[in-house]
Amino acid sequence: MHSHLSWLEAGTIGLLQGVTELFPVSSLGHSVLIPAIIGGSWARDLNVSTPESPYLAFIVGLHVATALALIIYFWRDWLRILSGLFTSIRNREIRTDDQRLAWLLVLATIPVGIAGLLLEHTLRTVLAKPSLTAVFLMVNGLILFAAERWKRLSHEPTGELTDLDTVLSRIPLRRALLIGASQILALAPGISRSGAAMATGLSRGLSHESAARFSFLLATPVILAAGVLKVPDLMGPLGDGIRGQVLLASVLSGLGAYASVRFLSRYFEHRSLKPFAWYCLVGGAVALVLVNR
Repeated sequence: MHSHLSWLEAGTIGLLQGVTELFPVSSLGHSVLIPAIIGGSWARDLNVSTPESPYLAFIVGLHVATALALIIYFWRDWLRILSGLFTSIRNREIRTDDQRLAWLLVLATIPVGIAGLLLEHTLRTVLAKPSLTAVFLMVNGLILFAAERWKRLSHEPTGELTDLDTVLSRIPLRRALLIGASQILALAPGISRSGAAMATGLSRGLSHESAARFSFLLATPVILAAGVLKVPDLMGPLGDGIRGQVLLASVLSGLGAYASVRFLSRYFEHRSLKPFAWYCLVGGAVALVLVNR
């Protein structure tokens, strides 16, 4: 089978995926809606619900580049976290902040990892209809608005310490599991993985900065695993004729993701989710009209 994916389509979606994966606005939602709105060959070539379409494998495969960008940006942190994990296993102890944070990330990743393996392909192909995706994007906006309201009403300590990793290492296990499990919502196109994790973190007393950092650290193993699982598909018949486009898209996706995490890590030091909530609510409504015109 010869796949169809133009260089312009690949470059656009690659950059879009890299940027929107970390913004709380749903990268998959944009990857479904943009082609549907443009129409023509874009709607035909870039349709994740088409049987045997290479597009789903393509956009999920781009996650490898996104994850690599996150690893590069947080490389010092990951060295400490992985060192903490290895020393914890070796010494059979959970004593330091790095050791505790490492295990929190491991355990919080398990729920979405299992759900992704069992349900990801089915849910994304069944739910990835433009109209449904536009509705889910509006729901994502409401989730972000609700998170800001929960944050204002929360009387729990926010843990405003100098070292963010110390704050994160003190998150109770059940709370970390809840934040990790919230990422399962992102199996519905239009619901943001980082948005769901941040919203849950805010509702449980974390600051915007801490919630963002935890969501980025949580996202790294999840999106890396998702991408790696799809790479073999792109090496097979689904990738015939589009491997050059995949390479271009991956480079742009990685650059977009690096720029995004750099911007957002600073943005959430002093700002809220409200602008993204409005974007999702208004953008979803406009998209719903355009895909049904």
